[in-house]
Amino acid sequence: MQDLILDLERVEREIDELPMRGVKGTTGTQASFLELFDGDHEKVKALNKRVCELMGFKKAIPVSGQTYTRKIDFNILSLLSGIAQSAYKMCGDIRLLANLKEVEEPFAKTQIGSSAMAYKRNPMRSERVCSLARYVMGLPNTAANTHANQWFERTLDDSAVRRIVLPEGFLAVDVILNLLANIADGLHVWPNVVRKHVMAELPFMATEVILMECKLLWSTSSPRRFFVSLYIILTVQILDEFILRY
Repeated sequence: MQDLILDLERVEREIDELPMRGVKGTTGTQASFLELFDGDHEKVKALNKRVCELMGFKKAIPVSGQTYTRKIDFNILSLLSGIAQSAYKMCGDIRLLANLKEVEEPFAKTQIGSSAMAYKRNPMRSERVCSLARYVMGLPNTAANTHANQWFERTLDDSAVRRIVLPEGFLAVDVILNLLANIADGLHVWPNVVRKHVMAELPFMATEVILMECKLLWSTSSPRRFFVSLYIILTVQILDEFILRY
């Protein structure tokens, strides 16, 4: 959840800072607008600012060619990739916990777990998220190559690929987030199974406390008292673990 909050903060920051290409003409020089306003630079600046405001942008790119820099496409796809990474991590953990029977995804009344084994309850939503997320995480590499090969202004290899990766990136993340909402809304946790697994590991988890107690006893007691106290501590730990388990 913390990772998704970080993603949300980055989304808000990106929306706030995203620049518009602005009113710059076909080659980015604003020469035609300057001619239209009889060489009045202030009017051109005012027009550029007003258009950006009407389009919902706070600023424009200072320098551009025929298109805005495709570095922005890379930044946007990197943002989507970050969301996909967080979703993959979350659903990967859910899949592991489902394998341990500690959690279970929502299960619809008419849903079947497997065409061959109807009793199974595979975490299919989490599997679908991981599949889509894996695709989205690979998209920034395409945008990076497009930006790096954008020559002086652009070539036709610029427009074709971005018309695929940008819409598909947003559509895939939209599906991912809807699936996450559905999973979170109906996720089942089985406390008794969790408790059983915790109790199985408890003696190992308690070793740090025992070591700290040993250090304290060794520095404040005689060797004989130390070993007697250690025996008592270990006995109590074992008894506590036995009582809690049985």
